[in-house]
Amino acid sequence: MSAEVTILGAGVAGLTVAHELAGRGVALRIIDPAGGPGPEGCSWWAGGMLAPYCEGETAEESVVRLGGDAADWWRAAGAEVTRAGTLVLALGRDRSELDRFARRTRGHRRLSAEALDGLEPALAGRFTGALHLPREAHLDPRAALTTLRRGLAARGLAIERDATPAPTGGTVIDCRGLAARDRLPGLRGVRGEMAILRAPDPALRRVVRLLHPRHPLYLVPRGDGIYMLGATQIESDGRGPPSLRSVAELLNAVYALHPAFAEAEVLEIGADARPAFADNLPRIVREGDRIHVNGLFRHGFLLAPALARMVAGLLLDGKQPELMQ
Repeated sequence: MSAEVTILGAGVAGLTVAHELAGRGVALRIIDPAGGPGPEGCSWWAGGMLAPYCEGETAEESVVRLGGDAADWWRAAGAEVTRAGTLVLALGRDRSELDRFARRTRGHRRLSAEALDGLEPALAGRFTGALHLPREAHLDPRAALTTLRRGLAARGLAIERDATPAPTGGTVIDCRGLAARDRLPGLRGVRGEMAILRAPDPALRRVVRLLHPRHPLYLVPRGDGIYMLGATQIESDGRGPPSLRSVAELLNAVYALHPAFAEAEVLEIGADARPAFADNLPRIVREGDRIHVNGLFRHGFLLAPALARMVAGLLLDGKQPELMQ
């Protein structure tokens, strides 16, 4: 393929597409006004859970299926991937939530209190049972994005802050997230809020999801006593700081998981809006010489590799993507 491809946006969608195309010898430009991944983009605030089976609680079958290879893709791209599975818990009063989750998902095994204590000793004596999804994984999104960026730089591909000269000819792959609403009016914002904590105790090895009818949360270990804490999903494209109420609910919920988190240091609090279509499924949309890759919702790191492979198949092999509109 001789024509140049220009990728707009250097979040998880843009960088995975760039990695996939560059690896197949496609001539690229990557343009992002922020200069690359960072606090200005929603990919920076992601949890990094590669948890297709858990997502099957509410997501379509295609999310579970297409996300199944995400951990392998990220590891092959050079990212550090932890394959310790996901632990799903519920407090005694919310035990029915665990049963409901089990009915709606697959790929899990039930743990007795004793088996849970052996798997995560830090939680010993606190729960009567759990679900373990051993085939799931997680990564540090910021480190993974940095790995992709360095890999592209090693190929001579720098991220341009502006379009000088402006892209002419070739194909434009638009991965701008919510900024692409000027061309994709069906996009909506789904706000997520998170906190980064430092808590040497308790020492957790794997992702923990605590089910709650009002305030579910997930806790993702990032090593050295650092955890990413998240939960909120708000229909809003607001990108400002989280509210006091949201932060209080997050921190109270993690304290319920284990009282030792009361002594955790709050290193960072952030929020951003993720792009989504009405059905919460991503799309590849062809518009003349422009291809949109958008609508990843909360499945950015889980589904971006699958979409990147689809874009490569479309451009190089003429293969119609499953998620094409």
